[in-house]
Amino acid sequence: MESARYIAVDGPIGVGKTALAGILAERLGARFVREPEENPFLAGFYREPRRYAFQAQLFYLLSRYQQQGLLPQQDLFNAGGVVTDYLFQRDRVFAQLNLSPSELSLYDKVYRLLTGQAPRPDLVVYLQARPEVLLERVRRRQAEAARALTLDYVAEVARSYADFFFHYAESPLLVVNTSDIDFVGSAADQDDLLAVIRRTRAGVSHYNPLGSGR
Repeated sequence: MESARYIAVDGPIGVGKTALAGILAERLGARFVREPEENPFLAGFYREPRRYAFQAQLFYLLSRYQQQGLLPQQDLFNAGGVVTDYLFQRDRVFAQLNLSPSELSLYDKVYRLLTGQAPRPDLVVYLQARPEVLLERVRRRQAEAARALTLDYVAEVARSYADFFFHYAESPLLVVNTSDIDFVGSAADQDDLLAVIRRTRAGVSHYNPLGSGR
């Protein structure tokens, strides 16, 4: 882990990426950079997805790009480094799910201009879980957000993430199945996962633990 200066944690809704990124930052003495949350088009998207999807998606893309551009100017290469709770390059996962073909074509033109300029992580930690586990976690942690979600949609998002990371080869990748562990509530699960992250340095690795449960 000494050589890792920029770690990106990602995965579908409910998987715990923000929680793990915060834990990693604290344990490693790194700066924690959260995904931009303020989006003026998000409320409209929840009411009328087809009408507001493009505006919401483009706002997120540009906000994330602006945030990524600040990383090398701050303490990315200092001791401890940076941990983010998203991977910039996976922005297109939701674009594919939510945009019409014509909107996606326009989005892709902007995406291709920006993605080549975003810094590449030294390690990407991709968290995954069974769709029913993801939906249960969302309902437990974000009751209001869960009202707009169905198991089919959560499963579709999870499949899209899996497809994206199956083809991802730009950084070392650790794939973690979190269905049966609780790295937030269980100190043992957290320590085991952190130990795996520390020794992951290259290529694609998989961690499929049988831990303390959800």
